[in-house]
Amino acid sequence: MRTELDARMDATMAMLTGEGGPLALGTVERFGRTLPAIATAPPTLPGCFAHFCTEHRDKDFLVAGDERLTFGQVHDAATRVAQALVAGYGIQRGDRVAIAARNSPAWVILYMGIVMAGGVATLLNGWWQNEELAAAVAEVAPRLILADPPRARRLEGIDVPVQPFDDAEPLERALDAIFARAHAAELPDVQPHDHATILFTSGSTGRARGALSTHFQVVQGAFNFLASAMMMLAISTQDGKPMAAQPATLLNVPLFHVTAMVPTFLQSFPMGRKLVLMSRWDAEEAMRLIAREKVTYFVGVPLMSLEMLNHPRRGDYDLSTVTDFAAGGAARPVEHVRRLDAELPGSPLIGYGLTETNAVGAGNWRTNYLGKPSSTGRASAPLVDLAILDEAGHHVRHGGVGEIGIRSAACFEGYWGRPADTAACFTTDGFFRTGDLGYLDNDGYLFIVDRKKDIIIRGGENISCLEVEAALYTHGAVAEAAVFGLADERLGEVPCAVVHLSAADAASEADILAFLGQHLAAFKVPARLWLSTEPLPRLGTEKIDKVSLRRAYAERMPA
Repeated sequence: MRTELDARMDATMAMLTGEGGPLALGTVERFGRTLPAIATAPPTLPGCFAHFCTEHRDKDFLVAGDERLTFGQVHDAATRVAQALVAGYGIQRGDRVAIAARNSPAWVILYMGIVMAGGVATLLNGWWQNEELAAAVAEVAPRLILADPPRARRLEGIDVPVQPFDDAEPLERALDAIFARAHAAELPDVQPHDHATILFTSGSTGRARGALSTHFQVVQGAFNFLASAMMMLAISTQDGKPMAAQPATLLNVPLFHVTAMVPTFLQSFPMGRKLVLMSRWDAEEAMRLIAREKVTYFVGVPLMSLEMLNHPRRGDYDLSTVTDFAAGGAARPVEHVRRLDAELPGSPLIGYGLTETNAVGAGNWRTNYLGKPSSTGRASAPLVDLAILDEAGHHVRHGGVGEIGIRSAACFEGYWGRPADTAACFTTDGFFRTGDLGYLDNDGYLFIVDRKKDIIIRGGENISCLEVEAALYTHGAVAEAAVFGLADERLGEVPCAVVHLSAADAASEADILAFLGQHLAAFKVPARLWLSTEPLPRLGTEKIDKVSLRRAYAERMPA
């Protein structure tokens, strides 16, 4: 049954995107279809930066510790980076330039400078260890890597130039080596369909693939989120709720993730929104910053809002400026949704999208989320179409379970250097095949019920079971290994492993976990590892029977 909020949202979106509206729609041809596109959006990222940094020039944009930078200061610094890349490093249009670093003002400015120079911002996962970084670099072959000190050390021995920068310093000193190469240079005339970004995504193949997007696709993704924000702001205004002097949000998830890059960072330009940076997550520090900076919007993985909800000192901090506590990357348990609404001042919100869709997909808002707390919501207007697909890519009957498909102008271009993978991930009519299984109810709300891919989602981080198994098999004592996810109250699920050794006393559980820690990012290392004295059970196909293992070992997890 269509709710009153659904009706208001649809009417407001129609006003925003109709003829003469601030987000008026046009069209774009893709996949042999005519798709809606936001015609008023800037065609490229450099155009977006230039326009909105001029409009909001004197407003605070980045807050990191004691450092505050305005939109104008950030754009000026990014221009110097772009000139340095072109004149000092010889970066040409279409060259891939990687960033390997934690969140900082320097990271933001480097990203902006790369795309303003015509480069492709290639975002390496800052949690990766040496081997994972080396594999990603080999996958996309960047011309240059910009790295903070810890990542620079992990990149030693890689046959690509690395320019270190010290993000612990204030901006001018952090980027002094790069600024020193800045000379007057004509920056390229970037076009909408030029390559803009590569983000890495863990597929079921076990190797991180580079997801490539154009300027047009990334900007359309950011403006689809802007449409949602403007829609809810208009509804709040109609309800008589006061508007903040300047919207503000915490940047508390890594910028190498699409959630931080598109809906958090890039959406902030047209909104004139202040970003309050956190280099690492801490629930009490987050609440302190929310209170100090009058944060209006919070987004993170479900664990983050849960930790604030349960924190013993929550009452010491004024969180009343927050209108929405949003989450993505994993589902929230129903009880968490209800507690958030009852105990925190803002409303709960959930979103669903992927790296390959530039984060757009579906969203469930406020009272609608309370009414259907197990749903990830309706297709995100105005750009997204959702479909439920069978194995052949055909649409299944209404209400039937199948693979979730997402189609929009914001969907990525493809996997770098992997044309077969790219072709396989799209249907003939342009739906990206997510690998998630779900169904649509009679109101168009999406319910996710399972995953096709052998992927674990730990607190919003994707982990390939095959990648962890491959690492286990490099240990000389491991004869058989199976990795799977088990439920966890805080993180949603965690990776667990069962190992059969080549000899009974060849290694201990602690030995194997320590070995994995040398080869994998910490979040991929199994939370529990069990040694089996018997060979692992197998199916008739001779594959290891993970279903029975998961069922058996779930009973051994602490309650």
